Amino acid sequence: MHIAHFTNFYHPVINGVVRSVSAFRKALTELGHNVFIFAQQSPGYEDTEPFIFRYPAIKLPLQVNIPAAIPLSPFVDKLLPALKLDVIHTHHPVLLGQTAANKADELGLPLVFTFHTRYRDYTHYVPIPQDTVQEFVKNAVDSWLGEYMQKCHHIVVPSESMRALLENEYGLQDQVTVIPTGIDLRPYQQADGEKLRARRGWKDDTVLISVGRLAPEKNWATLLKAAALAMKSFPALRVVLIGDGPDRHNLEELSRELGIASRVEFVGQLPFDEIPIYLKAADLFGFASLTETQGLVTMEALAAGLPVAAVDATGTRDVVENGIEGLLTENDPQALATAILTLLGDDALFQRFRQAALQRARAFDILHLAQRLLEVYLQAREDQRAGRRVTVPRHKKLFKLPEVGLDTGPLKQVRDRIRPDKTKL
Repeated sequence: MHIAHFTNFYHPVINGVVRSVSAFRKALTELGHNVFIFAQQSPGYEDTEPFIFRYPAIKLPLQVNIPAAIPLSPFVDKLLPALKLDVIHTHHPVLLGQTAANKADELGLPLVFTFHTRYRDYTHYVPIPQDTVQEFVKNAVDSWLGEYMQKCHHIVVPSESMRALLENEYGLQDQVTVIPTGIDLRPYQQADGEKLRARRGWKDDTVLISVGRLAPEKNWATLLKAAALAMKSFPALRVVLIGDGPDRHNLEELSRELGIASRVEFVGQLPFDEIPIYLKAADLFGFASLTETQGLVTMEALAAGLPVAAVDATGTRDVVENGIEGLLTENDPQALATAILTLLGDDALFQRFRQAALQRARAFDILHLAQRLLEVYLQAREDQRAGRRVTVPRHKKLFKLPEVGLDTGPLKQVRDRIRPDKTKL
């Protein structure tokens, strides 16, 4: 098949969507399919992969310091028909996601949308007074999503929790398939963490590691407070946080206030290929996020054979069964600290969870999940040919989602003045 992925974010940005697109692109290519990526430009970054096509981008004045794609590219407009695509897969409902929907209509192609996250949980990044308009913004997001999903022929969600959310909030039941992002298990099976432990001075420590964006919605304060409580009984515990974000300074300050700054290591962002080594160098995985949609980083922890101590929340509970691969707790530092100490104090339990983690990780093998995604593409193609689109029974229309096809009016003049980029096949 010839498959186009439209995403507002791709390398060098590091986030869950990029990891999903990259992982499936690699697996689908390995299975013999051609995958074309349409994403944002990143000044100074040169692609090493073939078939990556970039749209212009600007940085928006928001707390999230990442470029926003501008859906204007005469080159892409001319290129798409020549690719003989079988399906368009979009990973966002706005910007390039809207462009994907328009192109699917123009070319008579099925449109698949991965509903990656609960978008209304991120409206606090919009720099407007929360006490006056935040609820309106959340409702507007829901309206936009309902409008957008009805343009699609199939919806992919990364977890059963997300499927339940779409059913409860939008009434969706048909044309929705659960496919986690999945991971390539081979790097985790081959990684050796002993050299890293020696290099970073962790040799005699018990390392609790966690991975994610350092942002308020990830609930890092609960994890740090739990670690501080656990260290009172287990002083050899060291916390290692991989990732960066707007809350890093606050979390560093919190670790000082808790008196554990010397036992907490903020590693920062790492390239994807280094994550398996860091996870294999650790002893257990801790997590407190309440906003996960699929628990991707938890999957990776399981692939590294790490028992999990985490807050029981969506995404995480889709990956970890309480009492089997780890312990899930209420959102409370003391409860999470107790889970950490239970794992560290019972070697037989620890080893049992470790083996169960490795077994569970096999269900998330990316090649197996890529095969399931291909089945979705084939079903979407059948639905498109039969004129069936996704229906949203509980869609509330606040106002119409603005079109950004830019084929008419003043914006067309802007588009036409943009010089075609020089990307080549």
